[in-house]
Amino acid sequence: MKPKKLQTAGFVFTLIIGSLLHFAYEWSGGNTIIGLFGAVNESVWEHLKLLFVPMVVFGIFEYFVYGRKQINFIPVRVLSIILGMVLIISAFYTYSGIIGKNYFIIDILIFVASVYAAYRFSCKLLQTNKFTSPISKMLGIFGLILMIACFATFTFRPPHIALFRDPDTGSFGATISVIK
Repeated sequence: MKPKKLQTAGFVFTLIIGSLLHFAYEWSGGNTIIGLFGAVNESVWEHLKLLFVPMVVFGIFEYFVYGRKQINFIPVRVLSIILGMVLIISAFYTYSGIIGKNYFIIDILIFVASVYAAYRFSCKLLQTNKFTSPISKMLGIFGLILMIACFATFTFRPPHIALFRDPDTGSFGATISVIK
């Protein structure tokens, strides 16, 4: 499969798996392990997992299909994930700040547009010689590890700022429970 077709498959995979991850924690009865991958509440931070987790999983698949031969694959994938997450945050807070509330359909459209932009950015940048230095690869790996650590930590011990606040309950993060 060619990289462009894989990017399209990744886009669809991310939309489907991301949508399922929205409900996975609740469906699991609050399973701690599932909480690391799926949204544990309605905060913007938790919704970033819906893009992050499927893009990382699909990225691992892509890496073994063609990414090992693509010297800039890791830094480009990490940058594309960051782009998607930044778009979700900025679009959500911009429109909801202007309107004064948020709407489910607009939130979904932001998610779809952000996933599309992330994969489009990745597809375009993979065709260039940008981010091909060894330091770029190391920074990409470091960035990925840092994001994983942040998601794992902030799922259960988030800072008490708006990004991490569940607008429905006013709570922050998930309570750690016995693994079910």
